[in-house]
Amino acid sequence: MHFETSDGLRRRAHEIIPGGCHTYAKGDDQYPALAPGFIRSGRGCRVRDVDGNEFIEYGMGLRAVGLGHAYPSVVQAVAAELEHGTNFSRPSHLEVACAEQLLSMVTTADMVKFAKDGSTVNSAAIRLARAHTGRNLVAICADSPFFATHDWFIGTTPMTAGIPATVRELIVKFDYNDVGSVRRLFREHPDRIACVMLEVVRMVEPEPDFLAAVRDLCTHHGALLVIDEMITGFRLHAGGAHQLYGIEPDLSTFGKALANGFALSALAGRREVMELGGIHHDRERVFLLSTTHGAETHALAAAIATMQVYKDHDVVGHMDRQGRRLADGARAAAERHGVAGHFEVIGKPANLVYATRDAAGAPSQAFRALFMQELIRNGVLAPSFVVSFSHGDDDIDRTVAAIDAALAVYRKALDDDGVDGYLQGPPVKPVFRAYC
Repeated sequence: MHFETSDGLRRRAHEIIPGGCHTYAKGDDQYPALAPGFIRSGRGCRVRDVDGNEFIEYGMGLRAVGLGHAYPSVVQAVAAELEHGTNFSRPSHLEVACAEQLLSMVTTADMVKFAKDGSTVNSAAIRLARAHTGRNLVAICADSPFFATHDWFIGTTPMTAGIPATVRELIVKFDYNDVGSVRRLFREHPDRIACVMLEVVRMVEPEPDFLAAVRDLCTHHGALLVIDEMITGFRLHAGGAHQLYGIEPDLSTFGKALANGFALSALAGRREVMELGGIHHDRERVFLLSTTHGAETHALAAAIATMQVYKDHDVVGHMDRQGRRLADGARAAAERHGVAGHFEVIGKPANLVYATRDAAGAPSQAFRALFMQELIRNGVLAPSFVVSFSHGDDDIDRTVAAIDAALAVYRKALDDDGVDGYLQGPPVKPVFRAYC
């Protein structure tokens, strides 16, 4: 396996693009040196890089591709719409059609507004909550790694350069599954919290009373409950994981798999709140969402076609089944090589990630890089183990075999007390860090 073309492009990319790409999670510091640098094409769950190497892919475009790359009915819908133009001076009829389709699935919402990415709609939800409540503080779940690229969230990470302290002071944090930490925030900041934002579920299941208690606390204290469904929507439940767990938010946000990789996100919510961004009320107007490209017709067509696949097929059930097969196979391989205490597959079946630890049991980026490197040698590109509707039984079987081979090398590195002699190049690094 060779990466000469990728290596050449990589050098040029870093000369003209800060970080070498446009998404930090796709950067060179997130992958081992022995890795494809640039992808040329994808179909289903397979991708081909610029050097002609083919891989079974996981992560699927940072979880944005739920059905599979170049999924036929989505591509056909997009191609048909492109012939008619993509952006006009008045709304497209598809804006109504796509809104109706989404609201038929997200039954907890009355209205929806589209944009291009999750950061934009999450930030719009914050603004809307502040306007609705007249409050400034926002409570976010400390266990969620990402909500937005905007200052209000990035200011809570180690990368605070360029973000005023006054912005950072408006965000407070609570711990997932800890009702007491939410209650404490309301007690410490009476009548100041505009909303509570969280993901319904990530790596661990919510405690039986946690979500309901958070909902009750928000209602009691006059704050809005905002559910981020970027990952969980269209992956754990087509209408959002909040429906799966029986919790009703005031606002919910969707993106990623909504349009199978095409750029579309959505802010959905109760009419009373959402209407503040409209023109038929007598309160002070909220500049909610107004983006030039937010409702491009081809992206709306992609979303409509994607949602139709979810209505016609059990996409969520398929991803759950394949994720379970993958997790079971990976765990069996870890047991077989005696590394179960150092390598772990965690998360919901449709949204699996893996944890890597060194010989002392400490989290290790070096062993993460080694594991990814060995998967790549065996034809699997997997920053996570996030499956799609296109991952078939053969793909899972091949992946489990690749995991088995990778963990055999992992075992040797553990026995030698480190990755020296096994890992080519430096370890991978966390995205959120203060210095390079």
